[in-house]
Amino acid sequence: MAHNASKIIGRPLIVIFFIFLIIGSITFVVQVTGDQPEEAWQTYLINFLLFSAMAQGGFLFSVMMNTVKAKWSFPLSTVSEAFAAFFPISLVLFLILFGGSAYVFPWLHKDLHGKEVWLNLPFLFVRDFIGTLMLYLLGFAYLYHALWFKLPSGSEHSRFQRLLAHHWIKHPPVSEQYQNRKRICGNLYILAFALVLSLIGFDLVMSMDPNWSSTLFGAYTFIQSFYTGLAAVIIIAAVLHLHPQVNFMVLPSQFHDIGKLLFAFCMVWGDFFYVQLVVIWYGNIPEETAYIIRRTIIPPWNSLAWAVFLFGFVIPFLILINKKIKTIPGAMIILCLTIIISLWLEHLLLLGPTFFPYATHFPLKLTDGLISIGFVGLMGGSLTVFFNQFPELINRQSAETIEWKR
Repeated sequence: MAHNASKIIGRPLIVIFFIFLIIGSITFVVQVTGDQPEEAWQTYLINFLLFSAMAQGGFLFSVMMNTVKAKWSFPLSTVSEAFAAFFPISLVLFLILFGGSAYVFPWLHKDLHGKEVWLNLPFLFVRDFIGTLMLYLLGFAYLYHALWFKLPSGSEHSRFQRLLAHHWIKHPPVSEQYQNRKRICGNLYILAFALVLSLIGFDLVMSMDPNWSSTLFGAYTFIQSFYTGLAAVIIIAAVLHLHPQVNFMVLPSQFHDIGKLLFAFCMVWGDFFYVQLVVIWYGNIPEETAYIIRRTIIPPWNSLAWAVFLFGFVIPFLILINKKIKTIPGAMIILCLTIIISLWLEHLLLLGPTFFPYATHFPLKLTDGLISIGFVGLMGGSLTVFFNQFPELINRQSAETIEWKR
């Protein structure tokens, strides 16, 4: 059964993700060393924010389901935990971002009217790096304890499994003790998730326009991350479920439940967007309204704002009202891909007017798509590594799903 589970994560798929990574890397290097390096770094920042948020929010699903003791989420939690494989990559990508700081932080070498204490590169990168590192360490601590409950006895078919088995033999776990530790690590991850994602939102998105501020932006950032992560979990679970050579199954009722959760956070994300807009409109403070006007009224950003609103909220809202659509994996893959693309465009909407203040048309080029493909390769490759290291989890969770249903 483990052999069947490994076919979808075998060499052909690895080669595809590697090709994606090579295409994105070459495009990025060529553009960085060319005449317009700022465009490459700005696309890099957008993708770093989106894919890191996807991994962080996707992993949060398992933590939340464990916290509320939701038994229906067994197979989906396995997919959720696989996103931890992207955590080290995200940390390295953040360090690489420092090399393009001159192109992604427009407030450098400007008079910030007293905000220099907070907005200075050494302090910004140190605090964001420490916060992100702590978040990921808590995630790995949770995963370590979760794997002890999920891995079948005697499964030592990969390097990571042998390392874990050796450690567990040397330090025999106690079920109740591991359960308590798992719960504590999960609770701390949830707390760190809210704090760190808020910090990232303030430092890497809101600070790009240092004259604008919003106290709601931190919460908006981590809600958006979980919304993205849920969409990604559904896509991976649906792909595994539909593949005829993989012994992984998600029941229609479970697709329906996570679909309802996606629907709920679609509404929360839309509500936060609306509340933030209304407060700024009602306050009518020039420094705040200028930020919104540039992104919702002035071309070409006004059309992009409507596109993000339509494909990120209106269409998912109307579709997810239907009960049956949530249980159709193929339809959910298309819908969730639409959501993720719309959230990529939302990052462009938030950052674009600062990076391209005189744009008269959408500043999208083929190179933006090619660099983004590189990030798809990194995400897909990291998930592939996880499932290759722990292929039994797919079969294990499928068996638990069937047993739970009985």
